[in-house]
Formats: sequence, C-alpha cells, structure tokens
Amino acid sequence: MGFIDKTPEGRYRAYFRDPSGKQRSKTFRTKKDANAFLAEVETAKARGSYVPPHAGRTLFDDHAARWMASWNTEATTTARDRSVMRTHVLPQWGTWQLGKIDHLAVQTWVTKLGRTRSRATVAECYRLTSAVLRSAVRNRLIPFNPATDVRVPRRRREDKHDQLISRLELQRSLLPVVPARHRGIVATAAGAGLRWGEAAGLRADALDLDGHELQVVRTIVEVSGHTSFKSFPKSAAGRRTVPLPSWLVGIIREHLEHWPASTDAPVFANEVGGPLRRTLFRARVWRPSLVRAGYLGTLCADPDGGYRAVWTDRNGSVHTERFRTEAAAVSHIARHQAGGLRFHDLRHSYATWLVDQGVPPNMVQRVMGHERSSTTLDLYTRRTNNADRIRRALSDEDDPDDEETARPSASR
Repeated sequence: MGFIDKTPEGRYRAYFRDPSGKQRSKTFRTKKDANAFLAEVETAKARGSYVPPHAGRTLFDDHAARWMASWNTEATTTARDRSVMRTHVLPQWGTWQLGKIDHLAVQTWVTKLGRTRSRATVAECYRLTSAVLRSAVRNRLIPFNPATDVRVPRRRREDKHDQLISRLELQRSLLPVVPARHRGIVATAAGAGLRWGEAAGLRADALDLDGHELQVVRTIVEVSGHTSFKSFPKSAAGRRTVPLPSWLVGIIREHLEHWPASTDAPVFANEVGGPLRRTLFRARVWRPSLVRAGYLGTLCADPDGGYRAVWTDRNGSVHTERFRTEAAAVSHIARHQAGGLRFHDLRHSYATWLVDQGVPPNMVQRVMGHERSSTTLDLYTRRTNNADRIRRALSDEDDPDDEETARPSASR
C-alpha cells in the first residue's frame, strides 16, 4: 500500500509502486482524493488492469502510427485503411490525448460524419478509430475503450443496390457494345462469376477450353495505380475450378485468336500486354459500354445533328447537354451519371442465375469461392425473384401441364 505526504503548497502527494516495482507519485488537492486514488491503484494492480496515471497523455496520432506499423494485412487492405486514416480519422483525433477522448466525443463525431459520408465510409472510420483505442487499452495507455457501444448509422437499402443483369440482356445488349478487346473479360466475369482481380489475373495455364473449365489460382492486386500478380486468390476457398458454359468458351477462343497471350502474361491484357488497371477500365471501357447499352443515362441522336446526353447527378437532378459527337456524349454521361451497374454486379448476377436455376447452395458456394455457405445464402438467395419456380413447387403433381413446365427446370 502507498502513502500520502503533504506538500509545502498544501496539496497531497500520493506515493505508490507500479507493477514493476518502480515508485511513482501523483498530486491531489485533498487527502480524500489521494486516498481514493491509492485504493484504485491497488485494486487495478490486483486485477491486472493497472494503467499508469500519465499514460493517457499519449497523442492519438503517435499511438496510431505505432499501431499501423505493426500491420501484417494484405497490400490492398493496408492501402485502403491508410487512406481512411489519413483522410478522416487522423484529422479528427490526431492531436487529441488518448485519455481525453470519451464516448460522447466519438458518438458525436460518428453522427456528424454520417450526415455527409456514406454508411460504409462511416463504418470504416469508426472501425479504425476503435481499433486504435482498443490497442491503447491493451498497451495500458487508457483503462477502457471509449468507442465501445458507439452507434453507427444503419445500412439502408438504396435503389442502386442489388443491381442485376439477366443472361439475355448480357448476351444481346451489353456484350455487343463492349470493345472487342475487352469483351472477353466482361463475359468471363459474368459467365464464370470471377472477381475483378481473378479475371484480370487469369493466365493461359489456368484455362482448359476443351474441358470447358478454368482454375482460379492467382489474382491481380492493384495498389496506388500499380498492379502485381499474387500467387493465391482472396481466400483458401477462392482456389477453385469453375465450369464454363459453351457460349463463354467461344468468346474466350475468339479472344485468344486475336490477342494471343504468352505464358507469363494475363489472358485479358492491355495494349502492351500488361495487366489491366481497374480504375482505367471502369472509366474507359465499362461505364461507356453501359451508356451504349442503354443502362446508364440516356443517349439519343439530335434531329439537328449531334447527340443529346441526359444524366442524373448524385442529388437526383436531371441534366441535358448537346454534343457534336457520339463519343463525347458517351464519355460525359459515363463520368457524370450517378450509380450504374458495377463490374462486380456481374458476379452477383452469375450467382443469382445459378440459384434461380435450382443449383444447390453448396455447389454455388464452391464455384463462387465462398468460405462459408451462409455467405452464399445471405447474399444471393434473397436476390432471386423467380415466381415461376414457386408456382411449380406448389402445383398439383397430377396436373400434366404443371409437370410439363417443371420437367425442363428439373433437368437443369
């Protein structure tokens, strides 16, 4: 147990020993406060929750830097988290002492951030802030995490969510307007359910077109505009064999005839044979193709010549402008139209097609590369809206018409 000594100034200094045996002290205005502090110290030492009195003076920025230096995450995850820390978290908390941050301050910040940022951004900001504070607790800098039980804005379903494309729309509307050089990667993402990195990282050694299948064994990683091959997919379950439909095999064969790939180069490469960059592909190929297919904004020929572009911004306001060339109108809509089908939605559409056709969830899980079947069930079974399958499931077995309509579905 420590002891208390009165200072010449009339205050009370509490002397105690920390868990390492080093003597420390802290000054209080009253003897009662000093006694209470000593009792708390002894209790904390007994429970193993002792925190040095002045440890909370450490700046958030300083501890965050040490914490980030200990990361051993994937390069893409590290780049994303550093960006969020640099853009949102450190400008808010960097100069704060860890011990001065309280629950109300964190909740107020999260609520304010939710008025101007997306729910996903707010959730990431909160996750990283809480992680730094949790690390401070573990390193005995603060006694508890003030970010615990902070409420993050609830996720709301918007009209841009769950965007799907049917197989007929893909084959008849979208693929014909995609530039020939890039038609293969769009078709592969939709016809094999590949993630962007898996499709962009596909090499010839992973293709077996005669056997109508491909293997996912590597992926492409893009960080700060630089791409590199990663010799393993997103997860252990991501390493998989995917069967290919005949229409997709034909598109890939045609692509390889026009743009043969060397053994160490991606099948779907850029003009110089290197990996495609996702950001450039989205701006120069993907979104302009959506405009031409009629899935993004509105493009029409002007009777007086030229082309008229119509688009809707993020605030829901509709804009119209006339352009001399079709390419200029398409480019403008692609840049300014809010929302739109994402490249990753091709993967969602693929899974939904399988579920709608009655493919068992465990098989969908395997070809999608999900580690847990719950992921497959939660993400895709709720997307399906095939009323005909429900009617057939509930129809009378003796009804020959219903049996006739059900027979093709069963054969699939």
